[in-house]
Amino acid sequence: MIDLHLHLDGSLTPTEIVELAHMSRVSLPTEDPEELRSLLTFDGRGTLNDYLKKFELPLSVLQTRETVGYAVYLVTGRLRALGYEYAEIRFAPILHTHRQFSADGILRGALDGLNESKFPAKLILCCMRGATERENLSTVYLAAKYHRDGVVGVDLAGAEALYPTEGYREVFSLASRLGLNITIHAGEAAGEDSVKAALDFGAKRIGHGVAAAGSKELLDRIKRNDVLIESCPTSNVQTGAVPSLGEHPIGRFLAEGVPVSLCTDNMTVSDTDLPREWARVKGALSLTDADLDRLTENARKHRFC
Repeated sequence: MIDLHLHLDGSLTPTEIVELAHMSRVSLPTEDPEELRSLLTFDGRGTLNDYLKKFELPLSVLQTRETVGYAVYLVTGRLRALGYEYAEIRFAPILHTHRQFSADGILRGALDGLNESKFPAKLILCCMRGATERENLSTVYLAAKYHRDGVVGVDLAGAEALYPTEGYREVFSLASRLGLNITIHAGEAAGEDSVKAALDFGAKRIGHGVAAAGSKELLDRIKRNDVLIESCPTSNVQTGAVPSLGEHPIGRFLAEGVPVSLCTDNMTVSDTDLPREWARVKGALSLTDADLDRLTENARKHRFC
């Protein structure tokens, strides 16, 4: 099992949140695991903006080098226990600097956690929609600085409908000039133009990409350029990107020969992991074990390490 689209802050369990809160001396609304779970997990359906509110609590306990490092260690430990062979974990260092820690120091904490865990994972740094261009450019430079030490690429995450992908051309122009791997959240809360912009920026992978399914021309372009779609079905239903699992385009991507892999997005926010994600889409779309093998091989081929 390989997960190429996994957010650190959205994948911490209630028990881990409590432990991290104690480390960082942050008061939580509750320390009861079930009550915490209800605050961390997206129950039902809404918009991407509703979904993103679930990150406020985990971010509050991830504001030091030590807590970010320990979080990486904890998440990779669970991946190992589940039988994963590899993962690329993404997070935005600039969102972890509220206590005046530098983004560089926060990233080094994450790398400490990777090194201690010894699980074969790498990091992707997220630029953020709504952040200043200066902040996002600094994230790109940070990824370049540590690209031989565990960082394998850059991403663009956040409220896609509020901050169109096209507005981040300069950020990804720099990433391309620095030779960084690029993946961009696109076609989740916005339409085909968001995916087209991501491709124009040199993205080698597209996070979600469900809007691409409506255009044969766009799918042909994705296939021609061997761009992987990081598909996160449960998350896509929760954010309203698709009406139901039975209508998710992962089946069409497979049928069209479009490179696609199965991902979780956020294990806690979406209450999932790869075994559960596969069981859900297999039942909803009548996929086969051969399809799972294709999804896994696509992920193996398109990983950034």
